[in-house]
Amino acid sequence: MIKGIDVSSWQGNIDFAKVKASGIDFVIIRAGYGRETRQNDNCFELNYRNAKAAGLDVGAYWYSYADSAEDAVKEAKACMEVIKGKKFEYPIYFDLEEQSQFAKGRNFCDSVIKAFCGELERNGYLAGLYCSTYYLNNYISNAIAGKYALWVAQYNYRCTYTANKYGIWQYSSEGRINGIGGNVDMDYCYTDYPNIVKNGGFNGYKKTTAKKTTATEKKTTSTATTVKKKTVDELAKEVIVGKWAAGDERKQKLIAAGYDYSKVQARVNELMVNQTLKSVDEIAKEVIQGKWGNGDERKQKLISSGYDYGKVQARVNELMKNQ
Repeated sequence: MIKGIDVSSWQGNIDFAKVKASGIDFVIIRAGYGRETRQNDNCFELNYRNAKAAGLDVGAYWYSYADSAEDAVKEAKACMEVIKGKKFEYPIYFDLEEQSQFAKGRNFCDSVIKAFCGELERNGYLAGLYCSTYYLNNYISNAIAGKYALWVAQYNYRCTYTANKYGIWQYSSEGRINGIGGNVDMDYCYTDYPNIVKNGGFNGYKKTTAKKTTATEKKTTSTATTVKKKTVDELAKEVIVGKWAAGDERKQKLIAAGYDYSKVQARVNELMVNQTLKSVDEIAKEVIQGKWGNGDERKQKLISSGYDYGKVQARVNELMKNQ
């Protein structure tokens, strides 16, 4: 578990050296909001520069007011203009909080998330979503929430969100840290984002490449077994049956294994669209027969196969009571 904070101009002048000395390892900085570059956070440049100088890993977020998918693309472009030329070890997050957006329903929320994050991904950024547990559970589909790096907000002694794996949990808005005069949001991170970003060549970093082998090294390894890489189709089918986990963990594993996560995930989505899903009753009976594993393995397999884990598990419980 890695300790972090997220900040904006609301925190005023921050002494990041003291923040670092307090045991904080990363900071997510607000870059701005809305569709215009002039809506950049007026402390972003200073916060970025000073956080880097203090040795902190850095990510960024952009607060959304988008009222359409097209608007979300404009916000993404404004965000990229503000952050261009900089390197970030943590994802660039789409901050979805406005009631007017949630009032438009799940399909709308999915569309603006996909539009913003997709635009970032097409331009070489590791994109993420920031949202509270209530709205994640009620206004955002599991498929969309699980597609991007997830930063969950829930001010509680533990995070109760279970539909997808989350990388960061914002657990308090009333933290007190040396170097900041007043309250600050507090976060725990469970994913090695710096490694994912640097190895994958995201967020301004060049993709890590293997060093050239010498003649001696080639001779030493010439008899070694060559591991044949799997095709995108083969990988997509393995993802669907749960062999590559879900969310950030899946992305991390695929990148670490040398595969193109975006291509694999795109193929997964294509296969899922063409897949005829079984009824909740059918799946519940298969679960009882042991065909879907147990615990986290079951949840992971069901979600990866396009099923609503909560509904299936509820039906399993009903059937078990009647046996």
